[in-house]
Amino acid sequence: MRGVWHFSFTVADLDRSVAFYRDLLGFTLVHTQTQDNAYTRRLVGYPDAVLRVAQLAVPGQPRGVSTHDLELVEYVRPRDPARDPARDPARGPARHLPGAAHLALTVEDARAEHARLSAAGVRFVSPPAEITAGVNQGGYACYFLDPDEITLELVQPPATL
Repeated sequence: MRGVWHFSFTVADLDRSVAFYRDLLGFTLVHTQTQDNAYTRRLVGYPDAVLRVAQLAVPGQPRGVSTHDLELVEYVRPRDPARDPARDPARGPARHLPGAAHLALTVEDARAEHARLSAAGVRFVSPPAEITAGVNQGGYACYFLDPDEITLELVQPPATL
């Protein structure tokens, strides 16, 4: 391994998700494209695949060979509007199941970001909790959901880091 190129989420509505990550979370939109070619179909394993893709970067992060940190993918084809049966409507996605993932974002003040994002209608699993054990003791963290119920985390590292 030489490094991480990007991480990616599949979303239902690319424009809605770009607005969320760019306008609410502060990512920078680097590039968008439609992928309707043989290479993409081979890569994703769907013979009729057409994808809309957006590449976003975290401002201030060092850039290596990749221009972006986050890739959002909307499948135009195949399109499957079915919801995951493992979801609990009251609590969101089943974060406890194997294969579940989340992205943690570092912030200066988790409580202030929680208040700002809550006021914008973002759904949180919990308010920021003080980290009382482990290497990040003294910091704060909380989970929240993007428009597709992808779990994200705000982390305020302890003052000593």
